Amino acid sequence: MSPVASNLQIDSARLWGTIHETAKFGATPKGGVRRLTLGPEDKQVRDWFRRECEAAGLEVHVDALGSMFALRKGRDMSKPPIGLGSHLDTQPTGGKFDGVLGTLAALEVVRTLNDAGIETEIPICVVNWTNEEGSRFAPAMMASAAYVGDFTTDDILARKDADGVSVAEALDGIGYHGDKPVGFQKLSGFVELHIEQGPILEAEGKTIGVVDSGQGVLWYDGRITGFESHAGTTPMPLRRDALATLSEIVLAMESTARQHGPKAVGTIGEAVIANPSRNVIPGEIAFTVDCRSADTAILDALDAGLRAAIKEISTRRKVDVELDLVWRKPPTHFDQKLVNAVEEAAKKLGFSHRRITSGAGHDACNLNTKIPAAMVFVPCKDGVSHNELEDATQVDCSAGANVLMHTVLALAGVAS
Repeated sequence: MSPVASNLQIDSARLWGTIHETAKFGATPKGGVRRLTLGPEDKQVRDWFRRECEAAGLEVHVDALGSMFALRKGRDMSKPPIGLGSHLDTQPTGGKFDGVLGTLAALEVVRTLNDAGIETEIPICVVNWTNEEGSRFAPAMMASAAYVGDFTTDDILARKDADGVSVAEALDGIGYHGDKPVGFQKLSGFVELHIEQGPILEAEGKTIGVVDSGQGVLWYDGRITGFESHAGTTPMPLRRDALATLSEIVLAMESTARQHGPKAVGTIGEAVIANPSRNVIPGEIAFTVDCRSADTAILDALDAGLRAAIKEISTRRKVDVELDLVWRKPPTHFDQKLVNAVEEAAKKLGFSHRRITSGAGHDACNLNTKIPAAMVFVPCKDGVSHNELEDATQVDCSAGANVLMHTVLALAGVAS
């Protein structure tokens, strides 16, 4: 690598400026961002992103699910580009960094290469994936999942939000129903920069997380059917209380996850009582379960433990419990060559770093099932994400962007 390329640094102030500039699109009073997929604020940030990519000399194309691909040419255009990027949508009460950092850092990498007059051997493609968050449409990470063939384009286009608006209608509404088929842009690999969304890097004083794996996920929909009866006249031993049953299931889930800690987590995040009333024993409850681990055997153990506990609890309490597995995503083990490239870049730049597992799902996890992928993490304050209080420092964001750039340079090569 040339001396210029080996010593190259991104423009920290410019990256920080774009992070705060894009945070205006959907800004909330508490300092966060509400930019739901394919809504008016998403259109604003997409339009901004397209303009900035084109100003940087990139050729922008949009696929049928609205994902944006901005191509920087390389010396050898016969080879697929290295992809880098993330997403621009947020949670309803999101922050300034989740997803956005990775997409804007990818743009900053291109700007920096342009400023230095560096041509890469193979092309580079900056990507903004549609609906990573899943806060408006399900499933989350739907565009990258369709890219690797987990869903058909028509299936995703037909998905509807809570108001009955389909993905296709929402794309048409903001003008991002692209003319390119999903999967048109082939990639030789993908590297995603992201805030950790957890507390480990900050707690250990590390600047860079070299992500070598991602947790697998089990999602369940559950329903408890007991019997509604009068709260004042039904003796305790004769009750078939759906809520008391759920309480035991929650504790059983917690206990099962703890048995496999620290390599497992389990959460019951939703519970809805049918026809609730102060003086009626709950007779029916719908609930959800989320289990995660980077170890397939532990995922199986979590499933078995939860089902065994539910069987015992429901039999003892004389209620019916249905538990349906609605999604199983295997653990991700990122491509070793790309992981090593991230680690080498962190070492070369002198940043403290550690190998780390991603607790959250990311587009890179989907992509890794079909193409080599890796991730770079930087700390976020108190490990908080999916919250308006989400925060990260300019120094750490710039460090992550520099690691991203030097990883990409190692993979894409510098044309001689």
